[in-house]
Amino acid sequence: MKGLVYVYTGDGKGKTTAAIGSAIRAMGHGKRAVIIQFLKKGEYGEKKFQPLEIYQFGREQFVMEPTDRDYELAEEALEFALHVLEEKPFLLVLDEVNVAASMGLISTDDVVDIVEKRGNTNIILTGRNAPAEFIELADLVTEMKKVKHPFDTGERAREGLEY
Repeated sequence: MKGLVYVYTGDGKGKTTAAIGSAIRAMGHGKRAVIIQFLKKGEYGEKKFQPLEIYQFGREQFVMEPTDRDYELAEEALEFALHVLEEKPFLLVLDEVNVAASMGLISTDDVVDIVEKRGNTNIILTGRNAPAEFIELADLVTEMKKVKHPFDTGERAREGLEY
């Protein structure tokens, strides 16, 4: 049975959280789930949770103006994703891949190529600004819409909720 493709996008909170929840659910059924984080590096709560298999390819700083290193790390993440896909996990999460593609750090065609090679592996693509190609290819697309957020009133990110 061919794996499904999910896209979690939009300007609201919850894209990575939903993907991690799916990974935990899969693991609860004894299935392998791998999370590859584009544009992220740090001791996020999910990274500290030992049962999760998470690989980070990013700098600790938020990427506003991409550097040569950001391009290199995004390409390394793509290559690693291809390697992991050969191992045929039940679920492969490409976290923030939508942002990496929309910023031009990686080619949308390269991501589409990975998705098309998925076989039985289910894939989740997360991040704002999902390219139209990803949405077209997906079996399920959820757009998280920000209605209200504590950041709007100056609240800072809270450990355990935002990171």
